[in-house]
Amino acid sequence: MKKIKTIGLIITLIMIFISCEQLPDPAGERGVAVVPGISGLNPGVFDINDLENAFVQFTINIPEGASVPAATLIGSFNNNHADVTITELTSFPAVVTITSADAAEKLGIALADIERGDVFDFELLITANGRTTRSTPLVVPAACVYTTSISTGSFHANGGDWGSDGDITLTADPDDPYKIYVVGLEEIEGLVEDLGPLVMYIDPITYAVNVPRKAIASDAWGMHNIAYEGSGTFSTCDGIYTMNLTISVDEGYWPTYSFLFTRN
Repeated sequence: MKKIKTIGLIITLIMIFISCEQLPDPAGERGVAVVPGISGLNPGVFDINDLENAFVQFTINIPEGASVPAATLIGSFNNNHADVTITELTSFPAVVTITSADAAEKLGIALADIERGDVFDFELLITANGRTTRSTPLVVPAACVYTTSISTGSFHANGGDWGSDGDITLTADPDDPYKIYVVGLEEIEGLVEDLGPLVMYIDPITYAVNVPRKAIASDAWGMHNIAYEGSGTFSTCDGIYTMNLTISVDEGYWPTYSFLFTRN
């Protein structure tokens, strides 16, 4: 049985106000005038395993009633601020498809030189009512495309200092491939997961993992309702989940522990 420590809850609110001089942005003002919306990004990465055919697609919308005579989609690579023109847009909503080959060519990059983890930044320059505004960057990494064949199945869970080590099973929700059910975290410690499964949510763009608090076993060595919550990242290339999880029971909680879920 693991020993639980009683930890008092301390909430500290710190507010820092920093004033700084506003300097003009030569590429245009940010956060004013017409603000476009980007939706339906799919896929969210350039497939590092097939860069010659990889692409991303998304839809650009403008607020109802706004008039935008022209917009320029610009691109940069690894935050080099190249701001090269990728395409010009003249009507909205606009469905935009960008291939990695086209983006690389316009940025002067050889496909063979692109490595896993490199990122492309795409922004819109919009001219309307005599003002040019720059949108929030759309970040597209060079990574492996997400598939449930790599994110689910039989995994080995290692809890590090928490002391658990054994096999777990991950399955995807039939209606949402980014919603992952976890079974076995407490079964490997001899408990009955009568309140499970634990649920993890993978961000389809960043592959960050969010785990809302969920009790998975009502009895934990005489304590009650052992629960997990936390966050982490999922690697679409090798299927590794790198997690930081806080474990608690009704009687109190433990510190945050690092967990690694690797495919069997």
